[in-house]
Amino acid sequence: MTDRGWKRTEKKRNGRKRRAGRNGIRIRPAKEPEQRECTEEKRTRAQLAGCGAFFVLLFAAMAAYLCIYLPTHSEELFNNSYNSRQSVLAAQNTRGTIYSADGEVLAETVTQDGEEVRQYPYDNLFSHIVGYSTRGKTGLESLANYELIHTSASITEQAENEAAGVKNPGNNLVTTLDTAVQEAASNAMGLYEGAIVAMEPSTGKILAMVSKPDFDPNRVAEEWEELNQDGSSVLLNRASQGLYPPGSTFKIITALEYIREHPDDWESYSYTCNGSYTHADSTIRCFHGSSHGTLDFMHSFAESCNSSFANIGMSLDRKRFLSTLDELLFNRELPVDIAYSESSVGLEEDSGDADMMQTVIGQGKTQMTPLHLCMLTCAIANGGVLMKPYEMDRVETPDKTVLKQYEPEEYARLMTGTEAQVLTELMTDVVEEGTASKLSGLSYTAAGKTGSAEYSDSTSDSHAWFTGFAPAEDPQIAVTVIIEGIGSGGDYAVPIARRVFDAYFGE
Repeated sequence: MTDRGWKRTEKKRNGRKRRAGRNGIRIRPAKEPEQRECTEEKRTRAQLAGCGAFFVLLFAAMAAYLCIYLPTHSEELFNNSYNSRQSVLAAQNTRGTIYSADGEVLAETVTQDGEEVRQYPYDNLFSHIVGYSTRGKTGLESLANYELIHTSASITEQAENEAAGVKNPGNNLVTTLDTAVQEAASNAMGLYEGAIVAMEPSTGKILAMVSKPDFDPNRVAEEWEELNQDGSSVLLNRASQGLYPPGSTFKIITALEYIREHPDDWESYSYTCNGSYTHADSTIRCFHGSSHGTLDFMHSFAESCNSSFANIGMSLDRKRFLSTLDELLFNRELPVDIAYSESSVGLEEDSGDADMMQTVIGQGKTQMTPLHLCMLTCAIANGGVLMKPYEMDRVETPDKTVLKQYEPEEYARLMTGTEAQVLTELMTDVVEEGTASKLSGLSYTAAGKTGSAEYSDSTSDSHAWFTGFAPAEDPQIAVTVIIEGIGSGGDYAVPIARRVFDAYFGE
């Protein structure tokens, strides 16, 4: 080999050694600046392309969502207080009329001194359920705002009205409210504070909804500051938003759970009441210290024996009981469209026995709305099936052409038909030989449950409850009554419920 060839071979070997690096690990030669710039440029382009694709997909998803959301939520978007479209339509159309189920005008737009004024012919009577449209909107004025402010006049008619300087007539709302039942409920309440709800169990129609104290929707603007002063709850709809301890009306639910856990032997239950029940360091006493003696299950319910139901409560499976409460819509949303509060039960699987004893008799941390209790009562009356409550029957044009018809809708089966039948029999016994005996011996039969719910440290302070339906064998109306801070349900709530039943049956 020549010297020149030997040098070339040696140079190659030395080059390979230099590239191998330490410990024989191969080290790539550093890239030239032009190569690095090209690689970074490709990486940047890929990142930008990925980012662009992400935003294109995001925009497409938003567009698809709006295409679905806007048609299905048009009324909700229209009723938003920031939507100026309301003002535009209010200037073009006269707000429609609200009617009762029997054709009475509950709200209408009239002209006074050249200005449109919303008028409520029944003053305070429908104040909470119909609501007002001054200083905002509440009640049906809010729920039906979209329908009331729109018109079904033809384009030609609208053009003619505009040319003549006349507003288009708005669409009208016909409700499910019964004027006679509403008047009877309000008159029976008198000056008491509380609420009454009347519903049709088979359909879910709300026939009456009274909350007191009430207000005159014709004077909302003038009395706005007084209505909203600190401590005032006049504008609160107690029927759907008022939360109260349900007292002994909750024993309907406790009884249902016991029947579910003892389907074959609940009728053999027996307990001897001496006026109180003590477990560990907790004692439950019967109302007014009554001693009921030996009772079976039916008489424990009819006499509303706290001691017996505390004893029943301690035998219940806590997990199953909580599941039943969930099925009966406690701590859950209700299938209603009016403003409401959620009923709640502050009981957990690991809650103490004292909490369990208070819960099963409707005391402790349990809070419930009259509307929710009336819904459960309707489910019992309807063979275990709860229909969605509703108060709007149909939307009509001024010439009474129906534009929109609301139909009864089943929400869920809350209990079996057998369970509902047993509860109906228990509630019938309450009327025939128990605490609601002031409803017995009438031209119609009734079934129900009374309650006296303590709400303070003083055992003499109690709300009076009643919930029930009539006729017992073919329920047509369910009524729930609460009178705040007055005494026992049998003494005060039952006579008020009777006047509502009487008005419905024309007595």
